[in-house]
Amino acid sequence: MADGPVAKRIREKLTAALSPSRIELEDDSWRHAGHHHEGGMDARPGGESHFNVLIVADAFAGLGRVQRQRMINAALAEELAGPVHALSIRALTESEAAASR
Repeated sequence: MADGPVAKRIREKLTAALSPSRIELEDDSWRHAGHHHEGGMDARPGGESHFNVLIVADAFAGLGRVQRQRMINAALAEELAGPVHALSIRALTESEAAASR
């Protein structure tokens, strides 16, 4: 479970925007340490640049995968423009989460 300052902001913003019943946030930055891209290094020292998120919210009812991801990206626009390089999203409704257990 991710618990740094960026992770805390991500949780706060997703909670305010979507009122989820469940958020699981994993800092996956360690897997990208040492990877290079055109603008420099992918992973920041200390992590918090790559995350995996599982979010369960009724706000996703009736929406497709792309619409759900757009909602999350809009809520996290500031983080995605700055410290977060990559965000892997799994967005489910309550019934979808229950069916996947």
